[in-house]
Amino acid sequence: MQVSVENTGGLERRMTIQVPAERIDQEVGSRLESMSRTVRLDGFRPGKVPVRVIRQKYGEQVRQEVIEQVINATLQEALSQENLSPAGMPSIVPQAIQPGEALEYVATFEVFPEFTGALDYNFSVTRPVVEVRDEDVDAMLEKLRKQRVTWTKVERPAAEGDRLEIDFQGTIDGQSFSGNSASNVPLELGSGAMIPGFEEQLTGSSAGDRKTIEVTFPTDYASKEVAGKTAQFDVSVNAVAEAVLPELDDAFAKTFGVGDGGLDKLREEVRRNMHRELDAAVRNRVKQQVFESLLAKADIDVPAALIDQEVAALIKKEGDAADAGADRSRYEQEAKRRICLGLLIAELIKRHQLQVDPERVRETIEALAQSYEKPEEVVQWYYSNQDMLAGIQTLVMEDTVVEWVADQAKTEEKAYTFEELMQA
Repeated sequence: MQVSVENTGGLERRMTIQVPAERIDQEVGSRLESMSRTVRLDGFRPGKVPVRVIRQKYGEQVRQEVIEQVINATLQEALSQENLSPAGMPSIVPQAIQPGEALEYVATFEVFPEFTGALDYNFSVTRPVVEVRDEDVDAMLEKLRKQRVTWTKVERPAAEGDRLEIDFQGTIDGQSFSGNSASNVPLELGSGAMIPGFEEQLTGSSAGDRKTIEVTFPTDYASKEVAGKTAQFDVSVNAVAEAVLPELDDAFAKTFGVGDGGLDKLREEVRRNMHRELDAAVRNRVKQQVFESLLAKADIDVPAALIDQEVAALIKKEGDAADAGADRSRYEQEAKRRICLGLLIAELIKRHQLQVDPERVRETIEALAQSYEKPEEVVQWYYSNQDMLAGIQTLVMEDTVVEWVADQAKTEEKAYTFEELMQA
């Protein structure tokens, strides 16, 4: 087998492979000989069909099958021989496939980019420093109280924070539009659930009131039918209710599954959960900085085949295949970013022989399992599901790479409150 490789520019390679005719002919002859012992043809006893008859009837079909299989086999042999790794499926174009002549074909493909020289870690990483204070825990408990809110009807004008039950019907220039009416709609004043101006005009309303209000839909509103247009809504207020929050006591703690220990135990669990959220937020903040800095400093020639594959994956994930042809460009930047990161991470792992720490994998799984009722069963499930376990191993490997890079870069600390970091 003869192999020649041509660099046609960038990452593209053109590999010409020539396979001796003897290899094709021997394999075709062997298969026809085998068929002569099994094929049944009228006028011949089983196993007695002459090879010349088999060749006349099946020779071309067998030859095409052999050529296809030989191309697949010799392509892999040639890639291994030339130490090439295609970034995508090679394009195969036969050049000569005549009987009695050498088989020649051309495989065109892109290769993965090579990293030469040192990677640049001359950038700064800010590591957030946060303490979970008592007031942070109090604020979280207040959020939990609001999750358990109940509503009591009142006979007074509605104020911000109250919940109305309304019927409404809207028109634009006297004409109905899609979604213009609804009945018995709960609306919490101040929630921002409706378009700007709608809730404000209902403040001060009482049960039984009817109002006509005018609002303008934002120009970037999802429905193009009404975007930027002014609508009139006839609104009937059926009821006004005020929020009633539960007391922070042991009974409240029981609603979250806390038995022994009551409110104090709930407070401990809340603080522990906040620390877990905080650790994840800090890791993600550092990871984002490291990844963006690496990308900014690395000049990577990305194989078009990989971009095509990643774009297809993003489209499939969003369920937007119908619009793929028309709007492909909006996926390409993210696809290229993901591929560059993957190539950089792989290069760092290879250069510095970074490995996944099994203990960290277990610690990560156990931390995830703590939010479930039976953590030990969740841990067992992860270890019995190879796909899920591989996902955790990938996350741990990413964290390992990020920590290694952060150690090489300039790292500074910055103090945040819990709320500042979680909302950033």
